[in-house]
Amino acid sequence: MLKIGTETPAMAEAIYRIHFEAFGRPNEGRLVDALRQGDTFVPELSLVAELDGDLVGHILFSRIQIRDGEMVHPALALAPLAVLPAYQRQGIGSRLVSEGLAACASRGSEPVVVLGHPDYYPRFGFQPASRFGIYPPFSVRDEVFMVWAGDWSQMKQIRGKVVYPAAFAGV
Repeated sequence: MLKIGTETPAMAEAIYRIHFEAFGRPNEGRLVDALRQGDTFVPELSLVAELDGDLVGHILFSRIQIRDGEMVHPALALAPLAVLPAYQRQGIGSRLVSEGLAACASRGSEPVVVLGHPDYYPRFGFQPASRFGIYPPFSVRDEVFMVWAGDWSQMKQIRGKVVYPAAFAGV
């Protein structure tokens, strides 16, 4: 039976391995490790998927900012999301995203941004961020940089450029 829960410190090595195996490189695992050390880490938004006692997936939402001149809007970044290759395409990633967004919504009304596949994330309610005047700090195709809001009415007041923590520079 699949269980979604909050990461504990003892899970750090297994989480690193999940990201390494899913992406075939150390970057995303290092990102998670670096974010844990900073003030943008939100422990209750680091979720794991456990199947029959084994960790098979992980998702992290961390604090970021959306800046519009002097105005700074708090937001969250969904990054990274990984499921062990042997368990992909079984709905585990979808459960992590759905339960993660529910956890984000329960904390308040911060929007969530993601740089991800344009065929995957819209099923959870993500929309191109440019529709709301929100832009990435780097050049990417418009359809892969998206935003989600638990309360879309708040998006009338939020616009600007996303500012990621320095830890994201290594990805």
